[in-house]
Amino acid sequence: MADKKAKALTKSEGEEIVQKFQQMRNEQRSLMAKITELEQDLNEHKVVIETLTEVSPERKCFRMVGGVLVERTVAEILPALTNNRDQLTKVIESLNDKLVAKGKEVNEYREKHGIRIRGQDDTPKEDTSSQSNNAPSTQGVLVSNKS
Repeated sequence: MADKKAKALTKSEGEEIVQKFQQMRNEQRSLMAKITELEQDLNEHKVVIETLTEVSPERKCFRMVGGVLVERTVAEILPALTNNRDQLTKVIESLNDKLVAKGKEVNEYREKHGIRIRGQDDTPKEDTSSQSNNAPSTQGVLVSNKS
């Protein structure tokens, strides 16, 4: 049975594994980019809320809604901004949970298929010297870390 696990992968199987791994990492990167974008929006909301709390509630202010500038009062806009801030916080938490789950999925896939990434050395220096004397027992897939 050990021989079946150590069997050599065909070129197409190796490419398929690499493509799946790259797709999973791209999904992880896009989640991180979305989280970063939403965190910037959240910070902008916080700054505006802090600024408006020091202003008279009857004061006129403008808000961009779908590319249209709308005139309202501070008293009308502040609750909407607070609600948006709370919703952004919930979405960011949800995306962070998805990012953690995707990270676990990528690591499990990587371990399952023995994928090594260039530029990352997961093995300690002691183990590499002993491996050079012995023939490798399993075959892995090498992935470039270029985007």
